[in-house]
Amino acid sequence: MSEPITVSIRREVDPSRISEATAWVQTGVNLANKYPGFLGSGWVRAGESSQVWHMLYRFASEETLESWERSDERAWWLSMGEGFVRSERSKRRTGIEGWFDDPATGSIPATDASGGIDLEAAVPFAPPRWKQAVAIWVGFFPVNLVFSYLVAPLPGFDGLPIWLRSLVSTLILTPIMTYWVLPWVTRMLHRWLHRQRPSTE
Repeated sequence: MSEPITVSIRREVDPSRISEATAWVQTGVNLANKYPGFLGSGWVRAGESSQVWHMLYRFASEETLESWERSDERAWWLSMGEGFVRSERSKRRTGIEGWFDDPATGSIPATDASGGIDLEAAVPFAPPRWKQAVAIWVGFFPVNLVFSYLVAPLPGFDGLPIWLRSLVSTLILTPIMTYWVLPWVTRMLHRWLHRQRPSTE
C-alpha cells in the first residue's frame, strides 16, 4: 500500500510582484484541491517584502501525487508563474517521517509574539530521529506484547518456522501500528516530539 507523500517547495519570487505571486500560489492550491488524494497544503513567506516563499502539499499516495504533477492544469499553472518565480527547490518526504509531521493546512501564516511570521511554527519539521525511535518503541512494545500473549495459546503456532511466525506477526501488526497505534502515540507525545525544532535557513 502506497504511503502519503509530502512535497516541500522553496521558491524565490520577484518581490515587486507580490500581489501576482499571492494570487498565483492560491490558484495552485485551489487546483490541487480538486484532485483525488489531496490531503492538504499550506504556504508562507518570511516577511512582507521577502523573496522566499515556502509551500507544502500532501497527497495520499505517489500515484495521486503524480496524477496532479503530470496534469495539464498544473502545467498551465506553472507556466503562469514563469515571469516572477526566480528559482525553486523541492523535497519529497515519505515513509516513517510522515507520521511525525505537523499538519500543514490553510494559507494563513503563523505569527510570533512580535507580529512577524514564524516559519518554524508554520512549516512542519520532523523531530530528531532518536525521538522518532522512542515513539515507535512506545507504540510497538505493548502491541507486540499483547499479540504474543494472544497467539501463545493457539495450537501449533510455536511449532511454525520462525520466518512464518514473523511473516504472520508483521502482516497483522503493521496495519495496526500504521493506522491506529502510531497516530495515537504521536498525538499523545506531540509536545515532546516537537519541543525543539531545527532553525530555518
